[in-house]
Amino acid sequence: MIKKAKKSQWMFFSAWTVVYVLFTVWIGNYWLFAGLPVLFDIYISKVIPWEAWKKTKNRTLRKVYDWTDSILFAFVAVYIINIFVFQMYQIPTSSLEKSLLVGDYLMVNKISYGPRIPNTPLSFPLAQHTLPVLNVKSYIEYPQLKYKRLKGLGEVKRNDIVVFNFPAGDTVARKMENPDYYYSVNQYGRDNVNNNRHIFGEIIYRPVDRRENYVKRCVGMPGDVLQIVNDTVLIDGKALPFPKKVQLNYLVETNGAIWGEKEFEVFGVSREDRTKNALINHYRNAEPAFESVGIEKNNDGSYNPVYDIPLTQEALAKISKSGRVRSIHKETSAFQNVLYLPMPMYPYDYQLGWTRENFGPLWIPGKDAKIELNERNVALYRRCIVNYEGNTLDEKDGKYFINGKLASDYTFRYNYYFMMGDNRHNSQDSRSWGFVPEDHIVGKPIMTVFSLNKDKRGLNAIRWNRIFKTVSTD
Repeated sequence: MIKKAKKSQWMFFSAWTVVYVLFTVWIGNYWLFAGLPVLFDIYISKVIPWEAWKKTKNRTLRKVYDWTDSILFAFVAVYIINIFVFQMYQIPTSSLEKSLLVGDYLMVNKISYGPRIPNTPLSFPLAQHTLPVLNVKSYIEYPQLKYKRLKGLGEVKRNDIVVFNFPAGDTVARKMENPDYYYSVNQYGRDNVNNNRHIFGEIIYRPVDRRENYVKRCVGMPGDVLQIVNDTVLIDGKALPFPKKVQLNYLVETNGAIWGEKEFEVFGVSREDRTKNALINHYRNAEPAFESVGIEKNNDGSYNPVYDIPLTQEALAKISKSGRVRSIHKETSAFQNVLYLPMPMYPYDYQLGWTRENFGPLWIPGKDAKIELNERNVALYRRCIVNYEGNTLDEKDGKYFINGKLASDYTFRYNYYFMMGDNRHNSQDSRSWGFVPEDHIVGKPIMTVFSLNKDKRGLNAIRWNRIFKTVSTD
């Protein structure tokens, strides 16, 4: 049979053998070399009649086999590409405006940092954790594989925009996923959350690679001491420059006019941001909130319209020169606490007085780094030790026990990162839920394949200037 093999068969066999061997070496699972005889039989020896279905004389049956073969090949190809090469991701929130926009469809390169071997290999391609319509899990939890990352083109760098699995998404209350389960437990009590399914829904666990995908900017690296002072990020005491498109929230007091869609569009405020908390005069605690930042009443005791909106420094300068405002004040956490619910701060169960604009100092763990086990460190790094690195941590009579053994210190197994959104005052990020472990890193967005502005309709909704636009770290 081998002698009868055509030259083209040997060429196809040789080409696929090279690809197969390189892939096997890359992922390091050398038992896959056992598949080489199968590859040889498919192209050369043909002992097994792999294409016997093509010989059937029943046209209908042959057409069904043909479609099945094509669908199965496409299914496997998409599965492999999705795991090891690229993944599509849609921006659902404004946490990275204006760097990435709501409605952007990103191509995420997994080779940038090295693709992960899936924790849950038996899953439906392109469905993160739930099958649409059926509303059931898109994966089978067993087998569960240990974390392993293949060699990539590089590592996460500071200021990279990174896609990762949501660290606090390991346990999820199905009816109240935001804020996360741990914040709800801290606010309402574990028994209350677990037992009131009509409010919080079913409580489920998700493996690392099946947790929600988030996208943020990496500002803190392993070993850094990070601090935020008046919205400026400091690393080891040195200020990081603001990315060009970073937004902060400002209280814009107009000269008396109510603004319409035209004004917001001129100043680059999306519809989501202009409707979320925009005109705040009618809020119940508006007056004490205005007083806290120095917004003054008119002679008749009324206030001019005040908008709470996120602005880049460019948009802020444009509004300041527009002649349409009386005053502009940067929104503070004190103002937010009067008018809205305060943003949750990490760690939830240990009060340090940190806020979104004044946070830390906080040391970011690195692989093989060691910490002393004390009350503060346990509060800051318990999730790393227990949830991410799979240990038990108990305290008794002021002493700490890891996996049942008395311990005075702990050595980390993973690198950790601190992620923030560019829409700084409207982003729940590492300031809220803590560190991102290395095993949660998915990849690096490299291109906006498509972009849809949900504020508009028809062809006008397509952002033509963002199609196939590369993602810049800015």
